[in-house]
Amino acid sequence: MSIPFALPADDRALSPRTGYTRAHWEAVADGFLDAAWRWSTPGGALLDLPGRPSRSGVRSDGLEGYARTFLAAAFRTAGADGHDPHNLLERYAGGLAAGTLTPGRDDTESWPPVLDFDVRGQPMVEAASVALGLRLTAPWLWRRLDAGVRDRAEEWLRGALRHTPAPNNWYLFPYTVAGFLESVGRGDAETAAARRRAAELLESWYRGDGWYADGDGRAFDHYNGWALHLYPVLDAHLAGDGDALAHHGARLRAHLESYALMFAADGAPLHFGRSLTYRFAASAAVSLGALTGSTPLTPGASRRVASGSLRHFLDRGALTADGLLSLGWYGPHEAGLQSYSGPASPYWASKAFVALLAPAGHDFWTAREEAAPVEEADRVLALPAPGLLLQATRTDGIVRLHNHGSDHVRPHEGESAAEDDPHYGRQAYSTRTGPTAPGNTADNHLSVESGGRRSVRRRIHPLGAGHGDGWGWAASWHRPVFPSGPPMVPGLRVESVTVARGRHELRAHRVVGAPPGTRLTHTGWATGPGESLTSALYGLHGWDGAVPELVSAPQGTAWTPWARVPRLTGRCEGTSVHVALASLTAQPSPAPLPDAVEDVLVEDGAIEVVWADGTGRTRITFDPVDVRHSPPAAGG
Repeated sequence: MSIPFALPADDRALSPRTGYTRAHWEAVADGFLDAAWRWSTPGGALLDLPGRPSRSGVRSDGLEGYARTFLAAAFRTAGADGHDPHNLLERYAGGLAAGTLTPGRDDTESWPPVLDFDVRGQPMVEAASVALGLRLTAPWLWRRLDAGVRDRAEEWLRGALRHTPAPNNWYLFPYTVAGFLESVGRGDAETAAARRRAAELLESWYRGDGWYADGDGRAFDHYNGWALHLYPVLDAHLAGDGDALAHHGARLRAHLESYALMFAADGAPLHFGRSLTYRFAASAAVSLGALTGSTPLTPGASRRVASGSLRHFLDRGALTADGLLSLGWYGPHEAGLQSYSGPASPYWASKAFVALLAPAGHDFWTAREEAAPVEEADRVLALPAPGLLLQATRTDGIVRLHNHGSDHVRPHEGESAAEDDPHYGRQAYSTRTGPTAPGNTADNHLSVESGGRRSVRRRIHPLGAGHGDGWGWAASWHRPVFPSGPPMVPGLRVESVTVARGRHELRAHRVVGAPPGTRLTHTGWATGPGESLTSALYGLHGWDGAVPELVSAPQGTAWTPWARVPRLTGRCEGTSVHVALASLTAQPSPAPLPDAVEDVLVEDGAIEVVWADGTGRTRITFDPVDVRHSPPAAGG
């Protein structure tokens, strides 16, 4: 699709895979900033972009427009050593003066005050973007402001230090505000306390493998990259704090060992977790790693991932005809949004422009593009800390994530089916498909049906993960939760194991404590007509039949307005074992799934799968869960 502003010609010598260079990134930043500023208030304090308001209200949404675009402008200007050909900083300086003149006043320009997270607290998020923008541009904006404006801006920002953040990555917002104030000589005990508290919480949320939980529960998603790593690493980089950069940078490097594999060959990030309308912000951690030297990737591979993600969305209609980022994935997509999302929310995508902090002569920009991890070889990677299993296939460039550990249920919350979240509760996600909408048949889902009610999966309890040469596994258990009647059946639980090998997914489930008359359904990947994808599901044991029925999901996904989902059904009572083989591939004319397996043996709850053509055996046992894979015998 056409982009509504001019870009330089592709440079296939320097960037053979994407064509994009630093000049392209600058042009994109300039183009969408120019488009957004057409919707500013006269004083420039609010950018009231068109669209449905968020739950925080129109004024907060206008502040969001100012703050999030300011991030892109700040990265753009700071990376050019203050060169500001479009006078962006003059506009943001004027908006800062107007917005902080009478905060909370119901007039044309005034910003809402920063309050507790549960009292229309969105301005705390935006305060961090304003503070980071001011820190990045301090030599050219902050230091030239009238003293009264600086004092007013400080007082408004300190609202983030004096109010309660949401119990997750939000604690990094006062951390970022305090970091800015300290950088301009306005630090005190209040700023020190905010930074200390955030640092303590960040340490408590670290789970290993480079992954943080987003709070005290088990939420693992893109917030790792565009928040939990970005703020502390960037803070240490800007402060020149070598010790802090070594500490946080080592974790970012570990994170990128797995996270860099979560981008498809076509540039798409995994469609998993919340706030997906931020789109190419997903590449921020990759670029930040290259900027700070905290990455396992070469400069050419880092730029290939980042530019691939940016171009992926620009080429697929993420920008409206007016040059604005829409609320959605490619175009608008209501089912993928959260209630906190407003018209300017997509502009957290500005975080991707942290890439521009690398100057023009940096290896990130001068090295020739190299292959992204998914383009190098088939990979299966288990991540025990977050309970995730990655499966990437080189031939079609698709990455799949099997979720056995991320649920976005806070420790104090009950397991309510009303809070079922398709972006966490499904068992698998990919870079080519999205979850179906609530009310439609759920994709990649095991549902227990009791009394005519179908269950959902809420809190996920990991049971382990591991990988070997060309294969890997992850396992978890959950209590089925029902939307009506008693929310749970006493004693009922489901244990699930996924084994990934090539493009194949062996999905095994043991149901325990099922009442008489209970039925089970299991679904595969949701795809639409005309897509160059094959979604296949085949029953190996414990189903009424091996061949699934195809059911419709009329609301479609972020990729297709209408989708089909393969579904198996079967009976279960007491303790029963159910095994299926699934596949999602873009390979033309893939071999039928039944051809992949020679035999399936289920005895005393143990499962043994003999793969076709002597390519190995996989054995799964429960109590405790154990998964072993034997490669083919030498010479066999």
